[in-house]
This record gives sequence, structure tokens and C-alpha cells, in this order.
Amino acid sequence: MPTESRTARLTVLIDPRKKAVFERLCAADDTTPSQVVRQLIRDYIEQKSGHSWQSEYNLAEKTATAARRPRTR
Repeated sequence: MPTESRTARLTVLIDPRKKAVFERLCAADDTTPSQVVRQLIRDYIEQKSGHSWQSEYNLAEKTATAARRPRTR
């Protein structure tokens, strides 16, 4: 699996009690909240798109690269 770029930030506001429970459960699984959220996002992408998150990621990368290329005449 390719390494994900971790340069984008997602800020989520949640109830402090839910955050505390979530962090405690993550610690019990020896994982970080960020790792769990990234996995949840990958699963959501696959569920909604019907494709692996990698194919969606590759499509987004190709689109972004094409948009950055200077146009030639």
C-alpha cells in the first residue's frame, strides 16, 4: 500500500466526552486517534465510491497533476 501524504489537516469538533472515550479506546488498541480516523475515511471512500481508496486517490492525483501542467499550444 502506498504511503499516504499527511500534509492536509482536517479539524473536527466533537463533544469532549466522546473525544475522551475515543482516545481511551484507541489507546487500548495501541493506536492513535489519527490512525483510526484515516482508516475510517478510507473505509468511507470505498463504501461510497465502490472502489478502493487507492484508485480514488490515484484519480485525484492525476487530476491535480493535469491541472498544474502548463498548457501548450
